[in-house]
Formats: sequence, C-alpha cells, structure tokens
Amino acid sequence: MSVIRNPILRGFNPDPSILRVGDDYFIATSTFEFHPAVRIHHSTDLVNWTVRGHALDEGFDLRGIPDSGGVWAPSLSHSDGLFWLAYSIVRSMDGDDKDIDNYLVTAESIDGPWSEPVHLGSRGFDFSFFHDSDGTHWVVGVQWDQRPEHPSFGGLVLEQYLPDEKRTSGGARVIHQEPTLVEGPNLYRVGDWYHLLIAAGGTGWNHAITVARSRDRFGPYERDAQPFVLTSRDDPGLPLQKAGHGELVQTPDGEWMLVHLASRPTLHLGERYSTLGRETCLQQVEFVDGWLRLAQGGHHAAVEVEVAGDAPERAASHGFVERFDAPRLDARRWSTLRAPLDPATADLAARPGWLRLRGGHSPASVFDQSMIVTRVEEHRASFDVTLDAAPTSPRELAGLIAWYDRNGWIWLQLGSDAENGRHVRVVSRDGSQTTRSAPVAVPEGAVRMRAVLDGPDLRFALAAVDDDVWTEVPGAYPAWTLSDDHGERLRFTGLFFGIRADDLDGRSWSADFADVSLQLTRKRDR
Repeated sequence: MSVIRNPILRGFNPDPSILRVGDDYFIATSTFEFHPAVRIHHSTDLVNWTVRGHALDEGFDLRGIPDSGGVWAPSLSHSDGLFWLAYSIVRSMDGDDKDIDNYLVTAESIDGPWSEPVHLGSRGFDFSFFHDSDGTHWVVGVQWDQRPEHPSFGGLVLEQYLPDEKRTSGGARVIHQEPTLVEGPNLYRVGDWYHLLIAAGGTGWNHAITVARSRDRFGPYERDAQPFVLTSRDDPGLPLQKAGHGELVQTPDGEWMLVHLASRPTLHLGERYSTLGRETCLQQVEFVDGWLRLAQGGHHAAVEVEVAGDAPERAASHGFVERFDAPRLDARRWSTLRAPLDPATADLAARPGWLRLRGGHSPASVFDQSMIVTRVEEHRASFDVTLDAAPTSPRELAGLIAWYDRNGWIWLQLGSDAENGRHVRVVSRDGSQTTRSAPVAVPEGAVRMRAVLDGPDLRFALAAVDDDVWTEVPGAYPAWTLSDDHGERLRFTGLFFGIRADDLDGRSWSADFADVSLQLTRKRDR
C-alpha cells in the first residue's frame, strides 16, 4: 500500500480538475489573475506530484482583470484522442453583475501546443465537459442571473457541444437547482446512472460536495439523502477546512478517487485565516448502494489516505534556491500578474547571475507591474534576496514583498527621499489603507533582505552582503490579513513571496536581484 499525504498540492492550488490517460494522472488548477494560467500537475502514482507546466502561457494576457477575477475553475477531459480544457475568464464581478467568457482549447499532448480558443458563451462559470458513451459532448455549468430579485446562482445547465462546428448548440437546459448555492458541477456516467457532482455552500467555511443522480442526462436528478459527501463545516478543528469543489477519477484497478480543494488555516486571536490559500487534496471514494461515499466513512477529509500500489514515500518540499543562471525564468516556480514580463523588463542577460527588473506601475495597477512571485506552501517559511539598487527619489522603489492582491500586501521597500536619504521601511496595504513604518537607514550598495513567516505573523530582517548577522526590522506584521478570510471583499487566491521594482516616473529605472531562496518548515498535520 501507498500513502497519500494531503494536501498533495500545497499552497495556492484551488479548484482541481483531475484526469487519467493511461498511466498518467493530470490535475489542472485555477490561477485567477496570475500568469501563466491554468497550472498543470502530473503524477503516475497519485502520491508524488510535480508541476508539469501551464496550458495558457505565451500570448495570454489578462491585463485589466480585477483581483480574484481571471481564470476560474479549469476542467480537463480527454476524448477523441485530444485533451480538452475548458475554462472561464471572469472579467468583472461588481455587485449583481459578472462578465464572464467561457472557452475550450484542445491539444494532442498535455504539453501542447493548445488550439486557438473556442468561445463557449458567457452564460455563467465553472464549465466542464461530459463526453457521453454515445459519442456526444456536453457542457455542464453554472447559470448566472444578474437580476437582483432572483437568486444569482440560477441553476446548473447542460448544453450540447458540436465539435465539427466548434460551437455549443444554443439550447442550454436547467437540469438541477437547489434553494442554496450550488456550483462546480461535473457529470459522470456510472452504469445506468448519471451522477452530478456538485460544490455547495460557497468556497468558504461552509464549503461541501454533494451529489444527485438520474437515469437521464437531462434529469430529473434525485438529490442524495445524505447531506454531504464531503465537508468540514461541522468541525472547525479539522486540519483540512473548506473541503469542497471536487472531481472524480478512476484508477486502472477500478478504484475511485475524489480530488478536492481544502485549506489549512492559521489562528490569530482565535480566528481562522487561510493565508496559504485553497489547496488540493485526494480522497478514496466508493459507490455504496449507488451513492458516492468516502471509503473511510463519514464526510471529513483525511490527511493520510492509503491506496493500492507501491509508490515511493513523497519527499517534503523544503523550498528552493534561485541563482538566475538560466536563460529564462522558470514559470513552474515564478508567476507574474496578468501578463508575462517581456525580456526588457525582466532581464537575465544584463548582469549574469542577477535579474534586472525595470520598474513598472504601482501595486494598484491592473496592467504593468514589475514583480515576480512564488507560492508559499507552509505556515512557517523564510524568503531571502540580495538587492542592488540606487533609488534617487521617492518614486523609485524596490524590495521584497509578501503579496495577496492589490489591496493586500506587505513590502520591505528600499527607497530614497530628501528627509531620510537611502533607507528601507515596511509599507503595507490593507483594503483602502496604506501604512508606512519608520525608515531604517542603509548604506550604499547591495543589501540582503529577509521575510520570515511564522503562522499569522510576518517579520523582516536586513544583512550586509558579506555578513551572516541579520538585524531585525522592528515590528511584527499581520500576515493573517493576506487571506481570503480577511475583509468583506471576495478573495480567492493565496499568499506569495516575491520581488518587485516600481518606477512611478516611467524613466526606465531598474533594480537588480540575486540569490533568492525560499525555505519551508513543514508541520505534521493531524
């Protein structure tokens, strides 16, 4: 037997869609406003997973997209010798209105190249494909209703896709509705039954997975008498919270597995904050009297799951060291906001062993920020970088940043002004409020910077380039604010560490970065 240790994809990796082709398993996860889009993960044993790459990379541009908009809930499937990837782009989500476009791309290989996108309409989101045994292809998704006097989640709809014409039929039918919020639908045919797997209760603490079934793909669908196949809503002490939004896959031996999202919260003053974002987990499931159930019983996600096979023990990730010695940034490690950085902005050739970032827009921009970020996968982590920059005004800034979104970040910032000369300070953004710490003077030349995450708290330190003695920057900062659970805004991503440079005068000022390292300390989950 082998042991799956959850989460299998740690840090910000939500809305998993799983697929098996032969002996290979693939999982696609949401990326929202981050680039490249639709992260693809690979495994041959369900225990050990690696980042394979991204489906939407070169030429994909999300500039102008709001925070937590962008690419939602990708869905992977395989039919007619092709990989099919459906995804939604949420372009606005103000009040009752959501402007959403849904697309399909296909490829002969999971590594691409992927086809030009086919527009599937703008009816709603969480679109997935169901390939029936009669050779027909169907799109199931959420119908959005913008009318304020109607429930926004207007039901789950099914519509035929016509591959020869590269379009949907235009005849979507509502196949299931519930009085509470349901989304993330996936349709499966097992024997004579169509099983509709549903995400229920929103993607927060009340998240869950439910199921309904019918002998006809158009219904009516009978709701499972058991309220939830999977949820953590009834036990806030479970290590895996927010469990929901799942998909099924069958192993070559006929076993069924359920991939789903969950979060590992940290505590601040007794309140839970999922700073790492929503992560991906796997559970073994079975059909009991025709209904889907967790194989271990109950409805709580297990941290450890035994599965058939003899896979090697999964090695824990302890981080990485980045020397900037490759011709291009590794997109499996680094992300940018909304669009790729061109070589003139992220220059790896100007100074070997360094990344030269030409300064961009402020952190408020939805267009051209000069920043690269990496996911934080554990509640205890440290992030180091060497920075060499010579700011000459308050509008030239560079440094190390803990990033959630445009309204949630904490930045150890190198700057210069007439009052304080060359200095660093901690600048943070929480909603509409920006806070700046007192300046700390630093000498000319390169400086080493460090961020230390300790559960809900974040601290910073400085050191000289040739000195291992670190001096702490005064104060502890609220990493717990960098989470979905802080504030009233809809937030769906997770915590990143990164480096950035701002040139608010637009005069091509730049900063050089070297020797980046991320160190992770894994706490054994219960």
